[in-house]
Amino acid sequence: MADLMKAVEAKTNEKIPQLNAGDTVSVHVKIKEGDRERIQEFKGLVIRLRNSGNNASVTVRRMASNGIGVERTFLLHSPRVDKIVVERHGKVRRAQLYYMRERTGKSARIKEKFS
Repeated sequence: MADLMKAVEAKTNEKIPQLNAGDTVSVHVKIKEGDRERIQEFKGLVIRLRNSGNNASVTVRRMASNGIGVERTFLLHSPRVDKIVVERHGKVRRAQLYYMRERTGKSARIKEKFS
């Protein structure tokens, strides 16, 4: 049975570091346009992290133009995710940061964790 689980399990991407809620990350995603492929960067705050084997996912929120919030959920084992770069670690006390959806301006800032 364990061999069957290992056969189904996706291989881990070594370009994906350890993530936590509150981290500011830059996700590099492969975008296919016609027959060409390019890499697009999505910078934002990790508001949710789901670690469940093959279905592990991370939700990243960023502020677009005119203060409109954009959230995207990325599957961590997807071949579309090229790499994830952690730019800063945030100091938070919650596992899911859904309260950030209502915040704007100075109240939407998260302190940086130095360790």
